[in-house]
Amino acid sequence: MRIDQLNVTLRARSEWEAMELGTALVRRHARAIWLPLVCVSLPLFALVNAAAWWADAFGWAWLLMWWLKPISDRIALYVMSRGVFGEEPRPLQTLRAQRHWGWRGFWGYLGWRRFSPFRSLLLPVNLLEGSDAAQRSVRRRAVLGGTFGHAVLLTSMCMVFELVVVSGCIAAIFLFVPLELLSDSWRAAWEMVRQDMPAWAKLGVNFLFWLAATLIGPFYAGAGFALYLNRRTEMEAWDVEIAFRGLRERLQQAAPLLVLALVLCWPMGALHAQASDEAPSCGTPDGFHEDADADADDEGIPEDVPADDPSNTPAVIFGGTPDTAGFRQAVQRAYEDPLVTPTREVSRWERTQSDAEKEKEKRGKDRNKDANPFAKGPRLPAQIAEWLLWGLVGALVLFLLVTSPWWIRWLRGTGTRRRRTEGAVVEEAVELPEVIPPDPAARARDLWQQGRPRQALALLYRASVESMSERAGVVLPPGATESQCLRASRRMPDEADRTLFARVVRVWQYAAYAGRLPEPDDFENLASTLQSQFRWRA
Repeated sequence: MRIDQLNVTLRARSEWEAMELGTALVRRHARAIWLPLVCVSLPLFALVNAAAWWADAFGWAWLLMWWLKPISDRIALYVMSRGVFGEEPRPLQTLRAQRHWGWRGFWGYLGWRRFSPFRSLLLPVNLLEGSDAAQRSVRRRAVLGGTFGHAVLLTSMCMVFELVVVSGCIAAIFLFVPLELLSDSWRAAWEMVRQDMPAWAKLGVNFLFWLAATLIGPFYAGAGFALYLNRRTEMEAWDVEIAFRGLRERLQQAAPLLVLALVLCWPMGALHAQASDEAPSCGTPDGFHEDADADADDEGIPEDVPADDPSNTPAVIFGGTPDTAGFRQAVQRAYEDPLVTPTREVSRWERTQSDAEKEKEKRGKDRNKDANPFAKGPRLPAQIAEWLLWGLVGALVLFLLVTSPWWIRWLRGTGTRRRRTEGAVVEEAVELPEVIPPDPAARARDLWQQGRPRQALALLYRASVESMSERAGVVLPPGATESQCLRASRRMPDEADRTLFARVVRVWQYAAYAGRLPEPDDFENLASTLQSQFRWRA
């Protein structure tokens, strides 16, 4: 399964959250689920009930429709299993896929597993995993291990919902019966059910059961599919795997920058090549020569000191000591002492190189030197990278120093936010005046100047309602709401009056329910407009 392409968030959920996720998936793919579902189940319903009408066996028709409900579940499961990967199939594709998709592991749910209360949870194991019968049995037990209780509750709840839909539809029929005839209608319906229910009534009840199954079935399959996903997330740690895959993608995107930073920051020294000259000896068999290293020459002088070196004389070494035969013998014995000059002879065989091979090796060394600019002298790029890093460190230190007033108190432990001391809430009861003064605009201005703006707006609103009632010729009931007043204001013949009254209602609602008072200039403009248009006394 391509879990990295899932368009749902996989995380550790409870079983109830998983079932809610399943219902959300059904709502997301509602059209792709219900269109093919109705195209399959409606002809099947018509065929089964036509045969039942002919045989007068509507009870068997209901039982057969109930037995074939897993066919509807597989349609919903097919759509959701593709939809979670962002590949919602079209209704025609879903119908075509039902001919060959998943029948090998599905026949059991039309047979001996039809009474299983775990169908919604275990049906994805048979239809989506594609394993053989033996492995399917093991997988069903593993998936069912910690979720069987919720699967049973899901089946029970969906059965209850279907019964509620059927009983609600039957009860809705009696809503159209007049109240005085309701008791007689109930009595007649009960007698019809008890004695001999007509065929059309049985067909109607079967239709209601089909309607309930069509409405609730996809939610049942979707909740079971989400339980299945949640169970596999718990067993196989899909959420952890997705997190690691996301981390790998982010690291792959940042890999060029990391490599560039490593190249710039890593100090690379110059590469020095050392060449040694080897002289092959002649006369050795099969192209090999013998390299014999001796630590002393014929006179007992060490190998690393040339024999013809003028400084290697007793007069120079011992500062003018006479070069006598006895002295030379003493020096010879000193050199031969194994504690002074321990020597050993080592012989090894090396293959000789032809002139062509030597030339080829030399050209390769020259090419490597040309390809590696760091092997030729100064380490300029490394020095530039070092300067850049020191500059970055200096900029970071400067930034920390500049911003220290904002973060230093958090390090000292004094950065906790202090809860603001809220002042006491002063509530003022707003009462609409029962008797409107003859000059409501002037009285409202006085209330506004006294610091009682809500009372001022209430007075303007109450006076506007009274003027609206007079001009519209309506009588409002006591305690009429703003909506009722607005509907009544539509009867005013003048469009300007209707617009002005709607403005007053809006300003009053903002002040009364949202606490948003108008500006003083807006209030003065509103009072002046009301006074002039509704002809209030100044």
